[in-house]
Amino acid sequence: MSIAKLVRLLTVALIVAGMPVLAAAQTPSAPQTAALDKVSFGTNWVAQAEHGGFFQAVADGTYKRYGLDVTIVPGGPNVNNRILMISGKIDFFMSANSLQTFDAVTNNIPTVAVASMFQKEPQVLLAHPEANVKTLEDLKPLTLFISKEGIVSYFQWLKTEYGFDENKVKPYTFNPQPFLADKKSAMQGYVSSEPFTVEKQGGFKPSIVLIADYGFNSYSTLIETRRALAESKPDLVQRFVDASIVGWYTYIYGDNSAGNAMIKKLNPEMTDDLLKFSVEKMKEYGIVDSGDTLKDGIGAMSDARMTSFFDKMVKAGVVRADIDYRKGYTLRFVNKGVGLNLRPKN
Repeated sequence: MSIAKLVRLLTVALIVAGMPVLAAAQTPSAPQTAALDKVSFGTNWVAQAEHGGFFQAVADGTYKRYGLDVTIVPGGPNVNNRILMISGKIDFFMSANSLQTFDAVTNNIPTVAVASMFQKEPQVLLAHPEANVKTLEDLKPLTLFISKEGIVSYFQWLKTEYGFDENKVKPYTFNPQPFLADKKSAMQGYVSSEPFTVEKQGGFKPSIVLIADYGFNSYSTLIETRRALAESKPDLVQRFVDASIVGWYTYIYGDNSAGNAMIKKLNPEMTDDLLKFSVEKMKEYGIVDSGDTLKDGIGAMSDARMTSFFDKMVKAGVVRADIDYRKGYTLRFVNKGVGLNLRPKN
């Protein structure tokens, strides 16, 4: 992406909060305030369907009904919104997964995860139909295209739990061409995006292995804020979490045209076909709504789940065993059943 294009995306982001309400979503009773509290929320990449619930909550007025005037600041290759959040320039940040929660504790960063919009890490490994991949184990003989970030995180778990061989790994540079050219290879990706790219460029439907379904039970797309803000303004944090949850229910199950319109305005590379594909895959694989959310609502987290993932990452040598990982998150703002009435009955 060119710098000029990135600048245009970020410029548009600064006026997100001022956009008109495009649609109304069915919501539970929400607090009403005379004056809106200004809130800024930074994502970790450019606008896309994987951020859809947040954009939906802005575009259809959900945040406003919760007394919030929310500005979404998209991330990008040269934007570090997490640093901006830590330094107080923005209020909330969309962290990638639970490893960032543990990293904050390790480095004494005073942040806290307050909700998890994704119950499953959307990380997948894609293979050619000719490789006849049905399970995670079937990937072991293949060449694996994995990014440097993947090597130091989930691949260490694959080595420890499933005996994968690092000698089989080649660098993944977010270009699918090496994978497309080698039928005895597999490529990392997100279930909601890379399979679409492979279908368009390669002309075939890849086999999909979601590592979350094999025990990589990290939370993903967490809402993170400064610990001081969570402690000093719990009502504001609660309203932001609740409205975001409602935004995600609407985006996944309701009329998401308002959120998609905003996403496309911020990032013209997002086509209607890709947005539709992404939502369908998030629903099919239970990325947003599965497991504990069926009872506790989207955004759910639990101590048992955090402990389980922490233990796995310690065993894999990814995180230190001596950190108090519980300092990195709180259950205060989730598991309240917010938005459950918005899930389709069938």
